Amino acid sequence: METEITIEELRFLANIPQKLDNDFLRVANGLHQRGKYTKEKIFVMLVKMIHSPKKYALSRNKLTNLAKTVYELKKGGNEITLTDDGKELLVNEEAVLTLAQKDAQQGKQFDLGEEKLHYAVFGKEQIEEGALLQMETAISLPISVAGALMPDAHQGYGLPIGGVLATEADKVIPYAVGVDIACRMCMSVFDISPDYLKCEPHLLKKILLENTKFGMGGETGRKFDDSVMDKPEWGATKIIRNLKDKAYRQLGSSGTGNHFVEWGITEVFEDDPLLDLQKGTYLSLLSHSGSRGFGGNIANHYSKLAMQKTVLPKQAAHLAWLDLNTEEGQAYWISMNLAGDYASANHHEIHNKIAKQLGEKPIKMIENHHNFAWKEKLADGREVIVHRKGATPAGKDELGIIPGSMSQPGYVIRGKANAASINSASHGAGRLMSRNKAFTNTTRSEMDRILKDAGIELIGGDLDESPMVYKNIDQVIAAQTDLVSVLAKFSPKIVRMADPNRKEGRED
Repeated sequence: METEITIEELRFLANIPQKLDNDFLRVANGLHQRGKYTKEKIFVMLVKMIHSPKKYALSRNKLTNLAKTVYELKKGGNEITLTDDGKELLVNEEAVLTLAQKDAQQGKQFDLGEEKLHYAVFGKEQIEEGALLQMETAISLPISVAGALMPDAHQGYGLPIGGVLATEADKVIPYAVGVDIACRMCMSVFDISPDYLKCEPHLLKKILLENTKFGMGGETGRKFDDSVMDKPEWGATKIIRNLKDKAYRQLGSSGTGNHFVEWGITEVFEDDPLLDLQKGTYLSLLSHSGSRGFGGNIANHYSKLAMQKTVLPKQAAHLAWLDLNTEEGQAYWISMNLAGDYASANHHEIHNKIAKQLGEKPIKMIENHHNFAWKEKLADGREVIVHRKGATPAGKDELGIIPGSMSQPGYVIRGKANAASINSASHGAGRLMSRNKAFTNTTRSEMDRILKDAGIELIGGDLDESPMVYKNIDQVIAAQTDLVSVLAKFSPKIVRMADPNRKEGRED
């Protein structure tokens, strides 16, 4: 018989109040000793019960009495919350580790290099100190080959937002890709005059509301094209298989944070064979979101696994990597690329539904990832993995979209393949304020005034996405003229974002 279950092990799964320690231990060890359940099985049962206490409290099962207690606490406003380990068990029952296993699974330890590689910084005067320090740490990893920092950069977790990092060709860093894997931009340009915005604003708003769904729990019913769900990779690993149903339900939806779907005006500055649009102005649809709950769960699972396998100094802990020559490295690579395909299909689902209701097909669609890892070659021919965490691919003649804020324009760009930037550009304007600072240093009336002056209608949204919390997009673009050419400008007019809900996390 295994040793008894301890409260420390249970607290890996949930924030259990001390007054319930004995209740949880009595049930857990009763199942373990008398019911002959394994620890792993018991942990999964408890996580599911804590997640849905009402379901267990109203049915006869081995956890009924404990579930009633947990459910009463929840009704009284004292809900027991799951830890990240507990949340992961909901989608991946193989993720549980006992105390002994956690101690035994200490990964190999690495130190940072004393000599830092040189890396290019674009628009340094606009970049906060925290982002520069994070990039200094990233470039000191023993697997780092090259790096660059974009002018919209700001502090994040591990690699700064706006950071580009090239690593050895068989090493991938989940946190350097980001939590919202394959977060991306997508623009549909219609052969419709922008005057349509003035003539039919209510219709365009109606179409937007009827064909978008926002929020962390956002799901859609009808699908336009769900063929992405037929890809064989959905059967590649157990965690992917467990997330497939969730991914299907969320196909065609958008997240929280800075995710949006908006109508606006695209102004093409000159005839360009790559853009293939005549000079002029067009009604356009622009969207920004990623791989939803599927990508988020994949990111959390493999980031945690990487930190178990690769032990780094505290300041670099989130930059732990996986080796692509291992099973877990290959599993992440497959999952990340599937999340990329799914994120693209997610945008297409939204755009296709809206185009169908509008009764027009777009004459041009432009899209790009900006949270991803690619196998590429540097200018000197070295094969590497390039992580772009909040950075737009800007290789030779690559089209991309760099948005501003809800009151600032975005730009369609052509990449110049600048070797110093590792063929990259900014992914937006970049934040001036953290979300917490935005909530305390800005007001709704101030935000409403700015939007009114700019002639923009906002549906949803909150102060953490207010125009005041972002850098000036034109200054950011001016700092990267060596990286991209600007082909067109997009000006937002009707903006749809998630409704204010500060209890939810942010998915960007």
